[in-house]
Amino acid sequence: MHPKRKSRLFLVLFLLAGVGITVGLVLLALNENLNLFYPPDKVVNGEAPVDRLIRAGGMVKDGSVVRGQNLEVEFVVTDHAGSEFRVLYAGILPDLFREGQGILVQGKLDASRTLVAQEVLAKHDENYMPPELAEMETQAPKPAAPSLPGLDEAAPLNSGGGA
Repeated sequence: MHPKRKSRLFLVLFLLAGVGITVGLVLLALNENLNLFYPPDKVVNGEAPVDRLIRAGGMVKDGSVVRGQNLEVEFVVTDHAGSEFRVLYAGILPDLFREGQGILVQGKLDASRTLVAQEVLAKHDENYMPPELAEMETQAPKPAAPSLPGLDEAAPLNSGGGA
């Protein structure tokens, strides 16, 4: 092999090895900092990793909020489809936190599948809902609207077109 070709081959191999190592290190760093969202059914089914920082969300189950000493709070997150898990949090809850509210929690699952939260986020107004939680809110049991006496459901409403 000609010496010039040999040096070019070594240069190309060196560059490819450098790019491969760089890509590998970037992927390793991204994987370690990856913070995936898990809905309640995946947390309950064991698909969420234990002792690793995750985001989980759902609706705060009615009647499940228990306040402990100082700022400790325990509550249950549900998807209104039968899956629910406990959350323990020690800190100040957002002003919009309440039962029946859509929330996101960030923390680590312990061995008993209880999420020890580091952060609790509530939706910021009536119109916003994180995309991951939008489906769960539509599944929530809604109270039936009261019917008005004398209103025939089959009769079309007047469009106000005037006569």
